[in-house]
Formats: sequence, C-alpha cells, structure tokens
Amino acid sequence: MIYVIKFIYSFVLPPGIFILLLTLLALWMLWKKQRGSAALLLAVTLLLYLASVPLVANPLMRTLESKYAPPAQVQGDCLVVLGGGATQGTPDVDGEGNLGGSAANRLITAVRLHRLTGLPVLFSGGQVFADSGNEGDIARRQLIGLGVDEQNILIENRSLNTEQNAEYTAALLKEQGLSRPVLVTSAFHMPRAVAEFRRAGMEVQPYPTDYHASTAASASWYAGKLAPSPGAIETVGGVLKEYIGSLAVAVKGK
Repeated sequence: MIYVIKFIYSFVLPPGIFILLLTLLALWMLWKKQRGSAALLLAVTLLLYLASVPLVANPLMRTLESKYAPPAQVQGDCLVVLGGGATQGTPDVDGEGNLGGSAANRLITAVRLHRLTGLPVLFSGGQVFADSGNEGDIARRQLIGLGVDEQNILIENRSLNTEQNAEYTAALLKEQGLSRPVLVTSAFHMPRAVAEFRRAGMEVQPYPTDYHASTAASASWYAGKLAPSPGAIETVGGVLKEYIGSLAVAVKGK
C-alpha cells in the first residue's frame, strides 16, 4: 500500500501533475478534433514524462558515472576537491554556511582519503551567486572541524565554474610545488572535470564519488521507476549539462 500511495503522489505533485494536466488537455483537443495541435502537445508531454522518470534518468546518469572508477591505490601528492554549491547564513555545528549535497559528499570522501594517505587537501570553489556561500571558506571551516590540520589545507575560493576550478587550482598547485593531483568530484562530473584540468595543463588521477545511480543487482525494475519525480528531471538536466559542457571543452581545446 505504501508504494501505491507513493505512485499516486507522483501524479499529484510536480512534475507529475503537469504531465497529467497536459495529457488531459491533449485528449480534450483530440475530442475537439484539433488533431495536429493535440499530437504536438502529446509529443511534448511524452518528452516531459520520459525526462521525469527514474527508468530514463538513472541509465542516463550511469553513462557518465561509469566512465571512471575509484583507483585501487591513490597515487598523487595532493587531494583536489571541487565544490558544488553552498548556502550562506545557514546554521552549522561550528559556524554558519553549509556545502550542498554533492559538495559535502566530495568533502567527506577527501577527508577519508586524507586519513588514509596523509595527503594535503585542496578545496576549489568560490561564491557563485550573491546569496550563496563561499564554498572554499566554508570547506576550510568544515575540514578543520572534521579533524584535518590547517597546515594540510589549501583553499582556492575564487572559481565560479569547472573551467576556473581547473585554471586556478593548477596555478595554486604549481605555486606549492605540487604536480600529481588526485581529483575528487562527483562521478557524473568527473569526465568534464578531467577534460578541464587536462586543458589547464594538469593530468589528474580521478577519484569519483557522490554516485547517484545504483548499479547493484537489487536495483531491478519496479513500478516506481515509471513515476515522475523532481529528482529524475533534475538528474536528466544535470546529465545534459555535463554532456554540453564536455562538448564545449572539446571545441575550446581545438
């Protein structure tokens, strides 16, 4: 019964409610014999539906997340962590401001790798919007709170996108005499990030984290994968952004 209720809810809340309303409108147009307009509306509704369901979103995400696997052994002289969003003024254990979900997952992975390897942590990320937090400054406080010695922390807090992450981080690494970065970022973001660092003149060892799509055998088909969800449409949008961004990097590299 719980799963039935969840399925029904998916068509009561956005984006499911919009898909349902558009479908009803298209059927009404068919009843009014407006076949051309109805067919176009149904096509658009179908595209919206497909972009809103996990059955489509998760395999798309896996096309990015499967491109790199975590290495069996970390080989580098610095852990480079890329930001991915932050809030400003929000309460935290030891201050204000929090990293977003993906950025926080990346930071946790870097801290665990630091404990295993002793390598310094360089966090890259600035304040993207006027009302967002400065990722680098927040990361410094949280790294210290998680037990990383301040002497092992490097912060790049000016970058606003992945291209600047790579450019500014490469310059800071060279200043510090570091040349073998281990790149820690979300698995879906890793292909574009590697390309940007390569374009900035740095080869990295990828260490993907923050996986979004399950690959376990237990992640089989079930009816909920056909239910529209905001998370699925966000996933599809994120995947498209990464592919467009990677294409832009390739064009700039020519």
